[in-house]
Amino acid sequence: MAYLIGVDIGTMGTKTALYDESGRLVADAFEESKLLYPAPGAVEQRPDDIYGAAVNTIKACIANSGVNPGDIAGIACDGQMAGVGTVDAEGGAPTVYDSWLDTRCAPYIEQLKRCRGEIIRSAGGPPSFSHGAKMLYWKHEHPDIYRRIAKFVVPSAYVAGRMAGLRGGDAFIDRTYLPFSNFADTARSRWNKDLLGEFGLDDSKLPRIVDPTDIVGRVDSRAAALTGLREGTPIAAGCGDATANVLGAGIVQPGMVFDVAGTAACLSIVVDRYVADEGDGMLFSCPHVIPGLYFAMAYVNGGGLNLRWFRDEFSQLEKAICELDEESVYQRLGRMAEKAPPGADRLLFLPHLGGRVCPNNTTMRGAFIGLNWAHKRKHLYRAILEGIGYEYRAYLKSVEALVPAFRASHVIGIGGGARSQVFKQVKADILGLPYRTLDREEFGTLGAALVAGKAVGLYGDLATASQQMNRTKGDPIEPNAALKPLYDDMAEAYLDMLASNQGVFDKLARAGSAAR
Repeated sequence: MAYLIGVDIGTMGTKTALYDESGRLVADAFEESKLLYPAPGAVEQRPDDIYGAAVNTIKACIANSGVNPGDIAGIACDGQMAGVGTVDAEGGAPTVYDSWLDTRCAPYIEQLKRCRGEIIRSAGGPPSFSHGAKMLYWKHEHPDIYRRIAKFVVPSAYVAGRMAGLRGGDAFIDRTYLPFSNFADTARSRWNKDLLGEFGLDDSKLPRIVDPTDIVGRVDSRAAALTGLREGTPIAAGCGDATANVLGAGIVQPGMVFDVAGTAACLSIVVDRYVADEGDGMLFSCPHVIPGLYFAMAYVNGGGLNLRWFRDEFSQLEKAICELDEESVYQRLGRMAEKAPPGADRLLFLPHLGGRVCPNNTTMRGAFIGLNWAHKRKHLYRAILEGIGYEYRAYLKSVEALVPAFRASHVIGIGGGARSQVFKQVKADILGLPYRTLDREEFGTLGAALVAGKAVGLYGDLATASQQMNRTKGDPIEPNAALKPLYDDMAEAYLDMLASNQGVFDKLARAGSAAR
């Protein structure tokens, strides 16, 4: 029996899992991330911490599994897609990892917007808190450090490269990350030198572009000693975490809709063509691991953090009760939200507490609109859930406008939010689509393991292998047709709220600046 390892380098932590070739989970391990907040708007991670979490969890998996390391056929990593790190000529890290939650690059997003149309047409995503603006930030704000940077890299490639002992010149990025670069010709898997020249970025600092299933190296002696892997174990390039989730969940055919209800509330819609959303700039057109497929993706930056914010700031009693009886506070809050009427008694919530990403809007913030004295906490929490649903509906409508033949049949959901009955029902009702969940809860590491398996020749057709490993759980949650008129009106009001309050957000962003 051959085994595979997938490493999922997430925002809140790193999870590693060891699978047999049939997709059966043998062992897993998790280590929480150490996020740093050194200044206003700054969110960083130390590269050594990222690498340490990866090797620690790999070691724990192998030790807990009892599997002979010689039977592990390959390994691959997936990771956060929009943040960026660096390597120097020797392969070391001259900077911190600049997280996708870090907003210090906001002025450079505004610079990129002068070529917004070309960036979307070429790269497949709008200027945002992602690679392009972050690279410009390092170039202009830290020129001494910028000169030491050999290549900009993403976390999954950094870990894979360090495990293989790659030098800076060998650094890589796989094609699934390209929509977040702002400087790629994504459909052709190459860099757009005209855009790089327009903004004065050195193309020599961009890594080579590879396929997720390319073998980029083999575990070196140092990594073998740290992890327990056999020296020489093949390392596949891997992919972005959203891409790994899509593959791991069997979302491998056009028309499939996928909800990752995690730290970022992310909706992905599989299409059979490259789709550039030049109008709204709402969607990222992401290459699937399966050649020829893409998924249109958009997300609420920190969407899941909205629920945590409400839990921490307004639900101290529930937290205390749940600590005593081991019940999830989110389950209790969900039951509370079920007691509020659909539409939360005409209350809207804007879920962009950290700014809007899809499309990018750095000054937008969160808001409750429609509050009256009859509203209680149950209405507020339900409005938070529905706000994410209205945002998802806008994403889906954008795909339908760009691909007229597109027809969605149902939504498959994963992540913490997919365990909430009321949250699933809210999304089904607002989107007008059945909502289904799967019989497993771990998809990112499985997607990465599948990539490794394809790289070493264990799988012929990845789509078939992935679908055979996933089954739906229980009956789908059907949309309540009687609520369609209400949610049509509320969704329209939500879009009006986005547009009509922009002037307020702009003024708030400038407030007090003259006095500073």
